[in-house]
Amino acid sequence: MYYFVYVLQSKKDGGIYTGYTDDLNRRYREHQWGLVVTTKARRPPELVYFEGYKDKIKAMAREKYLKTGWGRNYLAKIFKD
Repeated sequence: MYYFVYVLQSKKDGGIYTGYTDDLNRRYREHQWGLVVTTKARRPPELVYFEGYKDKIKAMAREKYLKTGWGRNYLAKIFKD
């Protein structure tokens, strides 16, 4: 089983949401359909980045890192290029 860390960007306000899941397609549809409370008001989302991991703990740690200042800087560099 794989786990995915993903980043969504709101097409409405440009805001960023970072999360992790074991089913990226299902989770993206949930965000699109407004089933996720934290992104419901910021629809529609666009999947702008994701990474795959075999280990759930590593995926959770990576999600946590991407939510820090250093992680946000890392993502900003990627989006800039």
